[in-house]
Amino acid sequence: MTLLIVVIALALIFDYINGFHDAANSIATIVSTKVLTPFQAVLWAAFFNSVAYFIFSDHNVANTIAKTVHQEVITLPVILSGLIAAIIWNLLTWWYGIPSSSSHTLIGGFAGAAIAHAGFHSIEVEKISKTVLFIFLAPLIGMIIAAFISIVTIIQNLWLKLAIILVSVTLMLWLIDFNPLIRWGLIGLSVIFILSYIYNDLKKPPSAYRTGKMYKRLQLLSSAAFSIGHGGNDAQKVMGIITAALVANGNMASLSEMPPWVPISCYTAIGVGTMSGGWRIVKTMGMRITKVTPLEGVSAETAGAITLFMTERLGIPVSTTHTIAGSIMGVGATKRLSAVRWGVTVNLLWAWILTIPVSAIMAAIIFAIVSLFF
Repeated sequence: MTLLIVVIALALIFDYINGFHDAANSIATIVSTKVLTPFQAVLWAAFFNSVAYFIFSDHNVANTIAKTVHQEVITLPVILSGLIAAIIWNLLTWWYGIPSSSSHTLIGGFAGAAIAHAGFHSIEVEKISKTVLFIFLAPLIGMIIAAFISIVTIIQNLWLKLAIILVSVTLMLWLIDFNPLIRWGLIGLSVIFILSYIYNDLKKPPSAYRTGKMYKRLQLLSSAAFSIGHGGNDAQKVMGIITAALVANGNMASLSEMPPWVPISCYTAIGVGTMSGGWRIVKTMGMRITKVTPLEGVSAETAGAITLFMTERLGIPVSTTHTIAGSIMGVGATKRLSAVRWGVTVNLLWAWILTIPVSAIMAAIIFAIVSLFF
């Protein structure tokens, strides 16, 4: 029981670190565009990270994480080793201002410890393969959606713009079976955008100041939507780990019996962690990749939110870091390719590629040490 308590405590500590490590994902653009002060931004992001608890009730991502390793080989020392490795890597990348993926760190650590314990047959290759694939797909999807939103937004013909928005939203809701809250949330967000564009168009002559002010207000909504996606995606990963620990300890028979206190504690931990900031990474995400205006901030955050909502529904544990980074690149590339600092991007890509294998190796070494005592 003592080891179980230690594992749960470390899982929540990781969730807290995940919150301040990934705070940049939710607030980088809204801080760099000066829509909110850093303090206001973290409060805003923390609140909407926690709101995700009431929206994502299917726990698809949590189930995927818990089933990354075959249930029969999951032990508390395996989970403990994976968590320690994930925490170490998260703190190292935070210290050096590298926006690596907390999600992939956790998956790599969990898988690496399991391999050290029972060999390569202990991991679910299909689930890990999907996760690895989305290291590249998530930022690419975010980039494409962000570029699309940016291009549509700058179209001068109001009716063409509104027609594209209506068709795009209708197709998205038809193709993807979102839960009712997400569905109505996306509809509501679209209506607010449409009404804002109509209001801005009716005010003649056009004013750069008025338009800029409108996008600053819209960025509050897009940032909130992205924070909800971040909370729903990232908090679920720790939920899966804690649930796996409860099953391994014999407290539950299967992963489907997750007690209510698990999601509540995970969403709370990631919300509190987000309030702690993460200023080193904010600088990289909000300023070094490309210079972001309020209009581009709206495009990037909306694209990131849509990507996270889609992947959560599919149960794929993607990186919110990768997603928003790709979205920021997308809005930068619509101005001109040289607007994106590709040297910074290449460095980020290397960090993303190395996260899972490095975390796995660290976890395997830590498991070898932990197994001497348990």
